[in-house]
Amino acid sequence: MWHLLLFPFKLGGTLLRGCLSDAGTWQRLQGAPQPRSPGCLWCREEALRTLHRNAGTMGLGGAEPEDPASGEAAAPGKHYVCGYCAAFTNIAVTFPIQKVLFRQQLYGLRTQDAVRQLRRDGLRTLYRGILPPLLQKTTTLALMFGLYEDFSALLLSHARAPELVTRSAAAALAGTTEAVLTPFERVQTLLQDYKHHDKFTNTYQAFKVLKAYGMREYYRGLVPILLRNGPSNVLFFGLRGPIKQCLPEATSHSTHLVNDFICGGLLGAMLGFLFFPVNVVKTRMQAQIGGEFQSFSKVLVKIWLERDRKLMRLFRGAHLNYHRSVLSWGIINATYEFLLKLL
Repeated sequence: MWHLLLFPFKLGGTLLRGCLSDAGTWQRLQGAPQPRSPGCLWCREEALRTLHRNAGTMGLGGAEPEDPASGEAAAPGKHYVCGYCAAFTNIAVTFPIQKVLFRQQLYGLRTQDAVRQLRRDGLRTLYRGILPPLLQKTTTLALMFGLYEDFSALLLSHARAPELVTRSAAAALAGTTEAVLTPFERVQTLLQDYKHHDKFTNTYQAFKVLKAYGMREYYRGLVPILLRNGPSNVLFFGLRGPIKQCLPEATSHSTHLVNDFICGGLLGAMLGFLFFPVNVVKTRMQAQIGGEFQSFSKVLVKIWLERDRKLMRLFRGAHLNYHRSVLSWGIINATYEFLLKLL
């Protein structure tokens, strides 16, 4: 199983080694002009974005530059709209897979057992709990992409630190800000747990039940979310550009989409595996209603002991998670980049 779990890292390492060994690719990373198809609008857009990104750091790009052909700057809020639509598309496609993964994280089930459990629940409950992730993920990704661009512009105009530092800080700030939407992730966890099926049947009822415990109950599991969001954003925005530059040069609409899908999918799989134990702890913490607010370390130790101190059991469901992440983040990145060029 481990060779499957490590596949994204092996592929990522191969691509990055290719960057260092291929002189032509290295020149592209440094911003050297490369031949592009002049008749391809997507290629012209990509060339402008690449030159803008490489002005400071390799891949930590900021806001869209103005297109000389159109004479217009990127529309205000463009990145928020593209992030929102990308998240909506992703949730609609991958929610059933996410539900299987959730059962594995919470109960340590094998994939077959989790699927059988969903079958017993029936088709009516397959998309039960989709409203919170739709509300949370669409808003989260809108904030993730939009705030990253806004924070980048703000910090670059006021800070004197190296661009790598300012853009990393912008990514971390965007991820931290996303944590204000923790209540939606909290309710999603409760609605997907079959042990709570008899307590509430929809999102409104779940929020109403939590209200009786106070505002703090909505933010149960906040610490693992903060530990996950900030660092994962820094890595995502920092590696997205360099990884795409290592892929074969795109000269058409379809090849640009394929490259964006591969780039987003590869990053999603790597980050999903890296932060998988954090998500396991978060799921366990958020499945509880009322009672003691246990620390991150205490819950992690408890899960570790429950699973006989075996690392493989702590990562149970990770193989499905990175397969889902490849599809999920591939869709997100490809849709986002497509809409960014379209709007």
